[in-house]
This record gives sequence, structure tokens and C-alpha cells, in this order.
Amino acid sequence: MSQKPTTKYRLDYQPPPFTVKSVDISFDLHEDAAIVKASLAIQRNSRCGDLVLDGRELELLGISLDGRELTAADYTLKKGQLIIKNPPLAFTLSCTTKIRPQDNTSLEGLYRSNGIFCTQCEAEGFRKITYFPDRPDVMALFTTTITADKIKYPVLLSNGNLLEHGDIDAKRHFVKWSDPFPKPCYIFALVAGDLAVLRDSFTTCSGRQVELRIYTEHHNADKCGYAMCSLQKAMRWDEERFNLEYDLDLYMILAVDDFNAGAMENKGLNIFNSKYVLAQPVTATDNDYEGIESVIGHEYFHNWTGDRVTCRDWFQLSLKEGLTVFRDQEFTADTASRAIKRINDVNILRNRQFLEDAGPMAHPVRPDSYIEINNFYTLTVYEKGAEVIRMLHTILGEDTFQRGMQIYLKRHDGQAVTTDDFVQAMEDAWDEMGQTQPGGLEQFKLWYSEPGTPRLTVSSRYDAKAGTYTLTIVQEAPKVKGASGRAMHIPIRIALLDGKGHELPLQLQEGGNKALDSGILHIKKAREEFIFTTAS
Repeated sequence: MSQKPTTKYRLDYQPPPFTVKSVDISFDLHEDAAIVKASLAIQRNSRCGDLVLDGRELELLGISLDGRELTAADYTLKKGQLIIKNPPLAFTLSCTTKIRPQDNTSLEGLYRSNGIFCTQCEAEGFRKITYFPDRPDVMALFTTTITADKIKYPVLLSNGNLLEHGDIDAKRHFVKWSDPFPKPCYIFALVAGDLAVLRDSFTTCSGRQVELRIYTEHHNADKCGYAMCSLQKAMRWDEERFNLEYDLDLYMILAVDDFNAGAMENKGLNIFNSKYVLAQPVTATDNDYEGIESVIGHEYFHNWTGDRVTCRDWFQLSLKEGLTVFRDQEFTADTASRAIKRINDVNILRNRQFLEDAGPMAHPVRPDSYIEINNFYTLTVYEKGAEVIRMLHTILGEDTFQRGMQIYLKRHDGQAVTTDDFVQAMEDAWDEMGQTQPGGLEQFKLWYSEPGTPRLTVSSRYDAKAGTYTLTIVQEAPKVKGASGRAMHIPIRIALLDGKGHELPLQLQEGGNKALDSGILHIKKAREEFIFTTAS
């Protein structure tokens, strides 16, 4: 009988009872199987209890704790879990497993397709590689060793910086990679194959030289040039706009035809489906080039908003995706046409995301429950999540928003956090700049928990005798399952023009409104009325 699916709830979250400090993992790759040896340095966070590790489709060959081989009395192995009974406060657990990448048609975990070994671990694919607490709030330092046939797999890649490489014998060779930054297992990456490479470099704002590589299958080797230029442009833009510098000595991209996701932001080794990266002038359109630049930028920008700071649990998926979509939208807007980019993004919202928000699939940007997390990689989490970030940017303004980003990244570097943590950093920046309104951003956080799209009705009237212009805005709550009907905090940027199209100064009748210095109205009630007068 098939196992009944279980629902996971956001409010059931508990911190991990064990922390994995470091992972030393080795892969011995063969045509019929891969042998994976993982050594985990683990520390207990609670006084007692069993260690529960996730695992699927794994053949356990051996297990030891601090060098002592465990017997059947020391652990329980059942479908989906390996349970170590009441381990000590700190210990090293070593597991040897056999997996069969050539039979892995799910394309999750480690698989082999078209002669290339490749990984896809988001959201829960790492458990198909070895036994591990497969959750995003367990962040560890990874050292990875790969051994394979020299002729069939001359290129062996993983996250971080290359430490060692060499021959084992006449037929096989090895590499050893080390990532100096703690990361969740979902952004672990491994690649092995016979690949072409395009090399270039980038000099960071601090003067560091970063080597850049784009790997492809040989038949695509002549199509990587624009992707490399896009990468260099994205790296420079992130320094200039967000003051964020790349942190490793090497940045790699793999573009292959057989990849089940569009792209994946694995730390230092992004993996793409080739259709999102490769282009030739004789066949590619302007839209193709803009799309390549956008997706290259998106995965690169994840280095800070997703890799260095990640999500505590999968309910917080928009923490990294909504924020990074906003950043890649701004990248395109700054390097192309801001107006055209905005029109295109709004069309996606109106024609696609609004339909999702109005139908049976309506859900909050931060869901409260799910059965299968892969079903929540949606327009609501990505595109609406980016619009929520854009509203924050509108409320705070560029300078305060950038200060909020600095606070957020410095405060939570190397951590797995929540959307509330992000909004708190923005509110702290708002306070620091002396701009906070009564109530701060508490009401604004409803955007993360409410499904559906509010509808605004705007009416106006002009009283020539009194010299006043009245703007009335009525907010109607969405009528979808799960919506509470509460009014949302909606910032609206406005301008008043005279008969010749010249912008008029904004002045409210009753004492004015400080937010109007930047032309922003804050809609916080079901009905709001604003009366403008001629500035004195």
C-alpha cells in the first residue's frame, strides 16, 4: 500500500535537535553505481533524543560513530529514515552508501544522463545521496572528493575552491573541493563529465581576481559568449547597486541539455538547462538575450540572497526567491529600459499570477502548510513575492532599503532565517533613518500571510472654488479561501499634474503627510480619503 501523504505546518517548526558542523563527503563514481562515504561532525542541541537522518533509495553499506562500527542494536533503518539511538553530545558519524545514478529517473539527488553525472538537491534531493538531516536550517562546511574514470569524466566539479587533484592510477583520477562558507545541503553540487569550458575572469571592487568558467557539452561550446558577458555584468552591477562582492576565487556555470530545473544557484557552481544560457547571433532574438542576462543574474544574485543567508524552512521559500527576483528585475531595469521592464513584469502579474491568486490554487507568499514542497515553486512565491519586496522598496526608498539590506545580510550571514527577520531588518533601517510611521511594518507583513489580490477602487473630485482635489481609495479584500478580509498596507506613488502636464507640489489639507515628500500615499484602511490643496 502506498503511504498516505502527510501535511507539514509552518507553526509546527522546531529548531534542529542536532547541528552538522562539517561534512567530508567522497564519491567513487562508476558506470553501474556510485559509492558515497560521508563523515558528519555533529553536535547535539538538545539534552537527549535520537538522531534522525533522512534517506531515500540508499543502500547502506556501513556505519560508524567516532570510528566504532555500529551494530543493528545501535540504529534503526526504516523507509525514509536512519535513526541513531541517543548519540553523545558531539560525535562524528560516518556512513557508506551505494546509489545508482544511472537509474535515477527522478533527476533529484545525483543522476547520470547523457554521460554526465549531475546533482539537483533543491528542495529535498540530498537525501537521495546520503543519510543527512535534509532541511535548509542545517548549514555545514562541505569538503568534497570525487573519483572517476579519467577518459569518460575528465571534468570533476563541486562547490567552493579546488584544493587538490591528481591521478590515482592509469585509469582513474580525483579532485578535492572545499567550500569555506557553511551552506544547507540543498545547494550542494557535483558534476562529472566530458565537457567543454569557456574561461574568463573578473576583478572585484576590492581588487581580487575571480576565475570564471562556463562548462557545456561540446556541441554547445560556441554558444557561451553572451552568458559570460552577462555574468560579468551581473557581478559588477551587484557591487555597484548593492555593494555585494563575490566571495570565492572561482565561479562556475554548467549548462546541460538534461537538467530538470530551469536553473539552480548551488554555491559557486550554478547549474542551468542549456536553453536558458546558450545563444548564437544567427538564431537568438533580443528577448532571448535579455532572458539569458536575467537568469544568469538571478542565479548569481542568490550567492548572497539564498546561499550566504538562506531560508529557515521551506515555508520561507519567498525569502530567497522573491527577494532575488526583485534583484534580477532591478538588474534588467538598470541595464536596459526600466519602463519596458516594468510593463513586462506587470503583464506577467496581471495575466498569470492574478489568475493563480483568484483560483483554487491561491495561497499566501509564505504558505502555512504543504504536502509536497515542489508544488509551491509558484508565481505567487516568486513574482508576487518580488512585488512585496518592491512595495517595501517603495515605502522605504532606495537609501533606506539598501541600509536594510546591509543590516539583514550582516545580522544573518551564515544563518537560515524567516521573512519576519527580513522585514525586521527593513524596519530597523526605517527607524534608523527616522522615517517610521505609527505601527511600523506590522500591518505590511500581512502580505506574506494573506492569499489573493486586493482590489482598489479610486475616485476623485476637484473643487475649483475651494482649490482642493479629493482622492478616495476603497480597498476590497479578496474573496478566496483563507483570506481574513483585513485591510492591507499598500503604498501608492502619485503625482498631480496641471493642465500643461507640469507636476504640482503635494500638500494635504490637514497638516500634510511626511511620506508625501516622496509622493507616497499609505493605504491602510478599507477606505481612505486624501484632500490636496494648492501649496502656499
